[in-house]
Amino acid sequence: MNPKSSPDPTPGPMVATFPHPGRQLEQAYRELDLALNGTDEQRKALGSLKMLPRPWDPDSLTRPQLRRELWDWLDAFTIWLNSEYVWDVVGVVPHCWPQHEHLVRELAVLADQRRRAALALGSDALEEWHRYALPAFIDRMRQRVKDHCEDGHQQWPAKGRHSRHLAEPATTQRAQAFDQDAAHHSPPSTSNESTPPRLRVVDGQTIDTGTGEIVDS
Repeated sequence: MNPKSSPDPTPGPMVATFPHPGRQLEQAYRELDLALNGTDEQRKALGSLKMLPRPWDPDSLTRPQLRRELWDWLDAFTIWLNSEYVWDVVGVVPHCWPQHEHLVRELAVLADQRRRAALALGSDALEEWHRYALPAFIDRMRQRVKDHCEDGHQQWPAKGRHSRHLAEPATTQRAQAFDQDAAHHSPPSTSNESTPPRLRVVDGQTIDTGTGEIVDS
Protein backbone atom coordinates (compact mmCIF):
# COMPACT_ATOMS: atom_id res chain seq x y z
CA MET A 1 0.00 0.00 0.00
CA ASN A 2 1.18 3.46 -0.84
CA PRO A 3 1.95 5.15 2.50
CA LYS A 4 0.70 8.47 1.12
CA SER A 5 -2.71 6.97 0.50
CA SER A 6 -3.06 5.34 3.90
CA PRO A 7 -5.59 6.86 6.29
CA ASP A 8 -4.56 9.03 9.18
CA PRO A 9 -3.95 6.68 12.13
CA THR A 10 -5.67 9.14 14.48
CA PRO A 11 -8.48 10.70 12.45
CA GLY A 12 -10.54 13.45 13.98
CA PRO A 13 -14.24 14.23 13.56
CA MET A 14 -15.37 15.12 10.06
CA VAL A 15 -17.09 18.26 11.30
CA ALA A 16 -16.60 20.44 14.37
CA THR A 17 -19.46 21.17 16.75
CA PHE A 18 -21.16 24.54 16.50
CA PRO A 19 -20.12 26.59 19.55
CA HIS A 20 -22.86 27.17 22.09
CA PRO A 21 -23.48 30.50 23.83
CA GLY A 22 -22.66 30.94 27.50
CA ARG A 23 -25.17 30.56 30.31
CA GLN A 24 -26.24 34.19 30.47
CA LEU A 25 -26.70 34.33 26.71
CA GLU A 26 -28.77 31.16 26.84
CA GLN A 27 -30.90 32.77 29.54
CA ALA A 28 -31.37 35.80 27.31
CA TYR A 29 -32.53 33.50 24.52
CA ARG A 30 -34.96 31.72 26.88
CA GLU A 31 -36.48 35.05 27.87
CA LEU A 32 -36.87 36.03 24.24
CA ASP A 33 -38.58 32.71 23.55
CA LEU A 34 -41.00 33.35 26.42
CA ALA A 35 -41.66 36.85 25.08
CA LEU A 36 -42.56 35.31 21.73
CA ASN A 37 -44.29 32.08 22.71
CA GLY A 38 -45.01 32.29 26.44
CA THR A 39 -48.25 32.91 28.28
CA ASP A 40 -49.50 36.36 29.21
CA GLU A 41 -48.31 35.76 32.79
CA GLN A 42 -44.84 34.75 31.63
CA ARG A 43 -44.53 37.77 29.37
CA LYS A 44 -45.69 40.05 32.18
CA ALA A 45 -43.05 38.60 34.50
CA LEU A 46 -40.33 39.59 32.01
CA GLY A 47 -41.09 43.29 32.46
CA SER A 48 -40.65 45.62 29.52
CA LEU A 49 -40.12 43.46 26.45
CA LYS A 50 -38.37 46.35 24.72
CA MET A 51 -35.59 46.12 27.29
CA LEU A 52 -34.82 42.41 26.78
CA PRO A 53 -31.26 41.75 25.58
CA ARG A 54 -31.11 40.63 21.95
CA PRO A 55 -27.78 38.87 21.26
CA TRP A 56 -27.94 39.67 17.54
CA ASP A 57 -27.88 43.39 18.43
CA PRO A 58 -24.88 44.14 20.68
CA ASP A 59 -26.30 47.58 21.52
CA SER A 60 -29.08 45.88 23.50
CA LEU A 61 -26.64 44.12 25.84
CA THR A 62 -25.91 46.50 28.70
CA ARG A 63 -24.65 44.12 31.40
CA PRO A 64 -20.85 43.77 31.24
CA GLN A 65 -20.78 40.01 31.81
CA LEU A 66 -23.44 39.42 29.17
CA ARG A 67 -21.47 41.46 26.64
CA ARG A 68 -18.31 39.52 27.48
CA GLU A 69 -20.15 36.26 26.88
CA LEU A 70 -21.26 37.57 23.49
CA TRP A 71 -17.68 38.45 22.51
CA ASP A 72 -16.44 35.03 23.63
CA TRP A 73 -19.19 33.32 21.66
CA LEU A 74 -18.54 35.36 18.53
CA ASP A 75 -14.83 34.61 18.81
CA ALA A 76 -15.54 30.87 19.01
CA PHE A 77 -18.07 31.20 16.19
CA THR A 78 -15.57 33.00 13.96
CA ILE A 79 -12.91 30.33 14.51
CA TRP A 80 -15.52 27.64 13.80
CA LEU A 81 -16.74 29.49 10.70
CA ASN A 82 -13.25 29.89 9.24
CA SER A 83 -12.40 26.22 9.77
CA GLU A 84 -15.74 24.71 8.71
CA TYR A 85 -16.87 26.90 5.83
CA VAL A 86 -13.90 28.77 4.35
CA TRP A 87 -11.54 27.18 1.84
CA ASP A 88 -10.16 30.14 -0.10
CA VAL A 89 -8.12 32.64 1.89
CA VAL A 90 -10.17 35.56 0.57
CA GLY A 91 -13.17 34.32 2.55
CA VAL A 92 -11.42 34.13 5.93
CA VAL A 93 -12.79 36.42 8.63
CA PRO A 94 -9.73 38.42 9.74
CA HIS A 95 -8.39 37.90 13.23
CA CYS A 96 -8.83 41.63 13.86
CA TRP A 97 -12.63 41.42 13.44
CA PRO A 98 -13.23 43.06 16.89
CA GLN A 99 -11.63 46.21 15.43
CA HIS A 100 -14.10 46.29 12.55
CA GLU A 101 -17.45 47.52 13.85
CA HIS A 102 -19.30 46.34 10.75
CA LEU A 103 -17.94 42.80 11.19
CA VAL A 104 -18.88 42.75 14.88
CA ARG A 105 -22.48 43.61 14.06
CA GLU A 106 -22.74 41.24 11.10
CA LEU A 107 -21.13 38.32 12.92
CA ALA A 108 -23.63 38.73 15.76
CA VAL A 109 -26.50 38.37 13.28
CA LEU A 110 -24.84 35.52 11.38
CA ALA A 111 -24.17 33.53 14.56
CA ASP A 112 -27.71 34.08 15.81
CA GLN A 113 -29.22 32.90 12.52
CA ARG A 114 -26.99 29.82 12.46
CA ARG A 115 -28.03 28.97 16.02
CA ARG A 116 -31.72 29.35 15.16
CA ALA A 117 -31.33 27.24 12.03
CA ALA A 118 -29.80 24.42 14.08
CA LEU A 119 -32.79 24.46 16.44
CA ALA A 120 -35.35 24.14 13.64
CA LEU A 121 -37.18 20.83 13.18
CA GLY A 122 -36.42 20.81 9.47
CA SER A 123 -33.49 21.63 7.21
CA ASP A 124 -35.08 24.59 5.41
CA ALA A 125 -33.66 27.23 7.76
CA LEU A 126 -30.15 25.80 7.54
CA GLU A 127 -30.39 25.63 3.75
CA GLU A 128 -31.41 29.32 3.75
CA TRP A 129 -28.38 30.11 5.90
CA HIS A 130 -26.09 28.20 3.54
CA ARG A 131 -27.62 29.62 0.40
CA TYR A 132 -28.16 33.27 1.35
CA ALA A 133 -26.92 34.44 4.77
CA LEU A 134 -23.37 33.05 4.66
CA PRO A 135 -22.50 33.91 1.02
CA ALA A 136 -23.97 37.39 1.41
CA PHE A 137 -21.89 37.98 4.54
CA ILE A 138 -18.68 36.81 2.85
CA ASP A 139 -19.34 38.98 -0.20
CA ARG A 140 -19.94 42.07 1.94
CA MET A 141 -16.86 41.34 4.04
CA ARG A 142 -14.65 40.96 0.97
CA GLN A 143 -16.02 44.19 -0.49
CA ARG A 144 -15.45 46.20 2.67
CA VAL A 145 -12.24 44.76 4.11
CA LYS A 146 -10.58 43.79 0.81
CA ASP A 147 -6.88 43.18 1.49
CA HIS A 148 -6.34 46.01 3.97
CA CYS A 149 -5.74 43.64 6.91
CA GLU A 150 -3.89 40.91 5.04
CA ASP A 151 -0.62 41.60 6.88
CA GLY A 152 -2.18 42.78 10.14
CA HIS A 153 -4.90 45.21 11.10
CA GLN A 154 -4.80 48.50 9.21
CA GLN A 155 -6.27 51.83 10.21
CA TRP A 156 -9.67 52.75 8.85
CA PRO A 157 -9.07 53.92 5.25
CA ALA A 158 -12.10 56.22 5.34
CA LYS A 159 -11.16 57.86 8.64
CA GLY A 160 -10.09 61.13 7.00
CA ARG A 161 -13.29 61.47 5.02
CA HIS A 162 -15.37 60.65 8.11
CA SER A 163 -13.49 63.30 10.10
CA ARG A 164 -14.35 65.89 7.45
CA HIS A 165 -17.99 64.77 7.68
CA LEU A 166 -17.99 65.70 11.38
CA ALA A 167 -16.06 68.96 11.03
CA GLU A 168 -16.87 72.45 9.87
CA PRO A 169 -18.11 73.58 7.39
CA ALA A 170 -19.85 70.29 6.61
CA THR A 171 -21.87 70.24 9.85
CA THR A 172 -23.05 73.84 9.32
CA GLN A 173 -24.04 73.16 5.72
CA ARG A 174 -26.12 70.15 6.74
CA ALA A 175 -27.77 72.06 9.58
CA GLN A 176 -28.71 74.87 7.18
CA ALA A 177 -30.20 72.38 4.74
CA PHE A 178 -32.25 70.83 7.54
CA ASP A 179 -33.51 74.24 8.71
CA GLN A 180 -34.42 75.33 5.18
CA ASP A 181 -36.37 72.15 4.56
CA ALA A 182 -38.24 72.47 7.86
CA ALA A 183 -39.06 76.13 7.13
CA HIS A 184 -40.33 75.22 3.66
CA HIS A 185 -42.78 72.73 5.14
CA SER A 186 -43.93 74.93 8.04
CA PRO A 187 -47.66 75.82 7.89
CA PRO A 188 -48.37 79.44 6.93
CA SER A 189 -49.25 81.74 9.78
CA THR A 190 -52.87 82.90 10.10
CA SER A 191 -54.18 86.34 10.91
CA ASN A 192 -55.35 85.10 14.31
CA GLU A 193 -51.78 84.06 15.13
CA SER A 194 -50.25 87.39 14.15
CA THR A 195 -53.01 89.75 15.40
CA PRO A 196 -54.20 89.69 19.01
CA PRO A 197 -57.96 89.14 19.50
CA ARG A 198 -60.24 92.21 19.52
CA LEU A 199 -62.35 92.29 22.66
CA ARG A 200 -65.59 94.19 23.32
CA VAL A 201 -67.68 94.49 26.48
CA VAL A 202 -71.40 93.82 25.94
CA ASP A 203 -73.82 93.84 28.86
CA GLY A 204 -70.96 93.33 31.28
CA GLN A 205 -69.46 90.39 29.31
CA THR A 206 -66.20 90.48 27.35
CA ILE A 207 -66.66 89.10 23.83
CA ASP A 208 -64.03 88.18 21.25
CA THR A 209 -65.29 89.94 18.13
CA GLY A 210 -63.34 87.58 15.91
CA THR A 211 -64.90 84.34 17.19
CA GLY A 212 -67.96 85.61 19.05
CA GLU A 213 -66.89 83.70 22.14
CA ILE A 214 -67.30 85.03 25.65
CA VAL A 215 -63.91 85.52 27.26
CA ASP A 216 -63.52 84.92 30.97
CA SER A 217 -62.46 88.03 32.82
